Formats: sequence, C-alpha cells, structure tokens
Amino acid sequence: MSQTQPCPLALYGLSLQLGGKPVLQQIAFELAAGDFVALVGPNGSGKSSLLRCIAGLHPLAPGRVQICGHDVSLAAAAARAQLGYAVDPAALPALLSGRECLQLFAHARGLAAVPAESLQLAEALGFSRWLDEPVEVYSLGTRQKLAVLLGLLGQPPLLLLDEPLNGLDPPSAWALKQHLVELAERGSAILLATHAIELAERHVNRALLLVDGELRKQWTAADLQRLRANPQQSLESEMVAAMG
Repeated sequence: MSQTQPCPLALYGLSLQLGGKPVLQQIAFELAAGDFVALVGPNGSGKSSLLRCIAGLHPLAPGRVQICGHDVSLAAAAARAQLGYAVDPAALPALLSGRECLQLFAHARGLAAVPAESLQLAEALGFSRWLDEPVEVYSLGTRQKLAVLLGLLGQPPLLLLDEPLNGLDPPSAWALKQHLVELAERGSAILLATHAIELAERHVNRALLLVDGELRKQWTAADLQRLRANPQQSLESEMVAAMG
C-alpha cells in the first residue's frame, strides 16, 4: 500500500509474556482495507490475548503494532481512534441503558449522535426493545449484541471481534454475519477470533491458525476458494491436520 494510505493493521514480531510465561511468539501479519480475516485455533491458543495486544491492553515484549500507520505503543490515542474493539459483555456498565452506552461511545468517537446505521443494526439484531433498559437486566446474548454494536459504532477502519456470535440467536447471528460482510466490502478491515468454522469457511477472505501462541498456518483467499469448491475438503479438516 502507498505511504499515504498505510494498511489498517500491521504486526511486526509481536510477542507477549504474562506471569513470566510466553503467550504469543513472534506474530507478524498485515490486514489490508477490506480484509475479512478469521483468527482460529484451540482454546488457550492466544487468540483473545492477541486481540488485546492489538488494542493496546497488554505491553508487548518485544514487537510492534501499527493501526493505520500509528504505533500502538507510541501513539496510543491516534491508533485507538482508528479501532473498533468489541467490549467484553461482562464489563459493560450495569447501571447504564443500552442507548446511554451507545451515546457515550459515539461521544468518545467525536460523533454528534449515535449513527443511524447503529440503530438499524440494533433493529436487525433484535436489540431495539432493550435500548432503554439497564444493562443489569440483560441476558448474556443481549449483552453480546450491545458489545458488538459498540465495537462497530462509526465503522472505524479496523474492527476487532472476539467470538461475537456467542449467545446470539440464529436470526441475530445471520444478521451480524451479513453486516460484517458489508462492512468489509465498504473497506473496513476485520479480524475476528472465532470457533464458528462455518463463518470462517463461508464468509471470510483469509484465515489464520494460532496454536500455542504461534501463527501455525495461513489460508489465503485462493486457498479458501479451493476449499469451497471441493466438497471433499474443508477448512476444519485442514485446521485439525495443521494442529497435529
């Protein structure tokens, strides 16, 4: 990409230790505008930790993360302004309503009001009737919907989503999948950590396999197209084989 248009995400030798134990080891890849990338791997492989590193929530040792050309360690505010990161549903403020949470995030993004697109997505997710109810009465699935709405608010250039389909009913999951595809088509780069292999096999244009904190394998758009064209092959079977 040109110097005037840095890629939405670039990782250079990213490593992480927590409690003296290695969690991520020398992770390096880039996301271009419009990339819809699935981050897959077994439980405990480091997927959530990787997303948190990109969001600047863990110190890196060593490694660099750049979001739209801004170094997360050196220019955190500028980097985060280009990032949409779905909040942990358990961390949502219990006493605020969904509408108040959306208004708070809109203000933080410098928006005058909650975008109409966010309210339209809330309707598609079956969340509208909960907008003016306090978060403390929400079910897990309803909290998940609000977390996703907050992460996507304003369509930032880079979106990080950690198992966003967890707890969603089938109509809401379908609506979210279609919305993410549309966002990628409009230029957002999306990195989605998921165990939903169906989502990875059918909707993304790249997939990354993380095992024991290492990037074990990558599937390009051509690789995924090959798998989709052959009913005898699947991303799931290749992923299991790569995990050994």
